Amino acid sequence: MNLTKTLRANILSLAALVALSGAAIGAEAAPAKKEDKTDKPAAAPAKQEEKNVAPLDPAAVVVKVNGVAITRAEVDRAKKVLMSQNRMTQPVTPDIAQKVEEAAVSQLIAKELLYQAGRKQEIKDLDKQIQERVSQSKARFPSQEEYLKTLKSMDMTEKDVETFAREDLVINNLIEKDVVAKTTVSDEEAKKFYNDNIDKFKRDETVKASHILIKVEPNASADDKKKAKEKAEAILKQVKGGADFAEVAKKESGCPSAPQGGDLGFFGKGQMVPPFEKAAFAMKPGEVSDVVETQFGYHIIKLTDKRPAETVKFEETKDRIVQFLKQQKVQEGINEYVENLKKAAKIEMAK
Repeated sequence: MNLTKTLRANILSLAALVALSGAAIGAEAAPAKKEDKTDKPAAAPAKQEEKNVAPLDPAAVVVKVNGVAITRAEVDRAKKVLMSQNRMTQPVTPDIAQKVEEAAVSQLIAKELLYQAGRKQEIKDLDKQIQERVSQSKARFPSQEEYLKTLKSMDMTEKDVETFAREDLVINNLIEKDVVAKTTVSDEEAKKFYNDNIDKFKRDETVKASHILIKVEPNASADDKKKAKEKAEAILKQVKGGADFAEVAKKESGCPSAPQGGDLGFFGKGQMVPPFEKAAFAMKPGEVSDVVETQFGYHIIKLTDKRPAETVKFEETKDRIVQFLKQQKVQEGINEYVENLKKAAKIEMAK
């Protein structure tokens, strides 16, 4: 896992690359239905007000960082990405709008400071890496048309994508060398976290099962259901007669798990539909169920393993704890690094 990429997500202009990796702004914001209900009563007045507000000059300088200008266009684009990431929809209250503005400006300042510091370090084949990154972004779209459409929705050009790729690589290199490489987590720290958060490591009972599904469409006739059930019962007879369960599943099952011999892996309560869950958790490893009916059709279930409820041992989860704590430390390290850069920088806000 790339710690820098995970933790640098809060550096706003680089987040534009996330959107370009396959999720358009509109799609990102669409799920925010709960916010829609809250905001709808204020929607009409807000839109009326917008008509009376003159648009701000996109080229206007909002802030200068060591002489480098950050424009209104950059801030507005950053705000759009921020709102998308946080599932926020327009219109927002003046108070929220102000907070989004401040967050966008703050993150763009941080980005620019890190980029300026990172440019002092040599990166081998940087231009080649930039073109590879841009090509990877384009490849995630079904067509050039969709790619350009997403760029337009974010008020970006292809040149902007190259710029963001350059910034991303330069900042990534800086943080890897100056923060990540110097960050460690001791066994004692990991063990303390485990002991202090022992409730987080409790695991409910889980089972591992395979199944053969004879699918029944929701609008199937009574005759179709009868035929499907008869087929399931015939297959059950084969399995109980000694036929290899996995091979029969590969041949007969209508579930996407068929190529894996019907293997569903481990699952806990609440993850499967009730009739399936009830049958699976009532079985012992090695047992095969009778035909079980659900809304998907008729199932034959084979339980292959069962894990009782337990507390996960420290040794089993140690690596994940270390990774989590390192992420926290790196984030703190990035914040401290940026604060130190700010102390030595000349940051001029436009009046």
